[in-house]
Amino acid sequence: MEEKNTEQVQQPVVYGKKKRGKKRKTIRRIILALILVVILGGAAWLGIMSLRQEYTVTYDEYSATTGTISNALSFSGSLQARSNVTYTASSPATVRAVYVTREQNVKAGDALMRLSSGQTVEAEFDGRINQLYVAEGDKVSAGANLVQVVDFEHLQVSVRVDEYDISSVHAGDQCRVSTVATENTFTTVIDSINSVSSSSGSVAYYTATAFVDVEEGVYPGMQVTVTIPKEEAADVVILREAALSFDLNNQAFVYTMNESGELETTYVKTGVSNGNYVEIRDGLKSGDTVYVAVETTTDSFSSLLSGLFGSQQFNRQQNRTRNTNNSERWNNSNPGSGNPGSGSGFTPPSGGSNGSGGGGR
Repeated sequence: MEEKNTEQVQQPVVYGKKKRGKKRKTIRRIILALILVVILGGAAWLGIMSLRQEYTVTYDEYSATTGTISNALSFSGSLQARSNVTYTASSPATVRAVYVTREQNVKAGDALMRLSSGQTVEAEFDGRINQLYVAEGDKVSAGANLVQVVDFEHLQVSVRVDEYDISSVHAGDQCRVSTVATENTFTTVIDSINSVSSSSGSVAYYTATAFVDVEEGVYPGMQVTVTIPKEEAADVVILREAALSFDLNNQAFVYTMNESGELETTYVKTGVSNGNYVEIRDGLKSGDTVYVAVETTTDSFSSLLSGLFGSQQFNRQQNRTRNTNNSERWNNSNPGSGNPGSGSGFTPPSGGSNGSGGGGR
């Protein structure tokens, strides 16, 4: 019986294809990783560049002009009648005669009416019949109102002055009383000051009173503003206070443009100030234009870092100074540098134009 050959022939193992497959997968992964890195890097670069902005400065223009300037204390109040009397019946009686009519002007000593009790009512001062409560033949009881006389020409106003201003207000000070509704202005003086405080709060107030001679159409109860001038300069060069800067020695200066179109520091001597405008005694003439940096755009990325890591300051340091009126000023530059934007990105206005669109003020 013939024996079968059971020996099996083993097929050779091919390793080359598997190695090539793994290599291709590795290459694809590397390429994908590189593409991802490029995409992320590009996105990060775009993000940083979008945050970066150039440092620029824009300017407002202010013009020096000629005018009158004064500083003053102002207070609000209302007009009151100085002489206002309502006459009453001294006892029960009948009105025998009435000698006046409503709105009639009377003089001191004029007889107004006579009662059956023998009482004759007479005006105590010059004024006008404001109310007439009875007519002839009326019966009245004791204390009943008969007639009211008011002096509408000589009024008064009382204002409250707080403890911080009372040392600057004195009897005899010149003042102006201006009605809010009718816009009339009357000149008078402070007549008296009540030095006993009229308030019980944390701030003491004192009452200053002024007498006012008014014209027709101005009545008791109208709201008024009482202005007490302290300093005044007429027909002088004035400038908006916002145009001033101050150096470390508290010296006032402005930025003007020279013939070459460059900004330069010009020191000025100031005078009377009302908190809005200031007198320029030296350094400028009427019609001169000065420039003020009003907007600074810095590196937003630096601002972001500042927000993330605390209050570290990445832009220019600001110098805090005070003026002669003790109002705080912020000076964003060093006047010794010759211009407010010296350094990176400084762009002075071209041809005297205003970088922010603001006109002369």
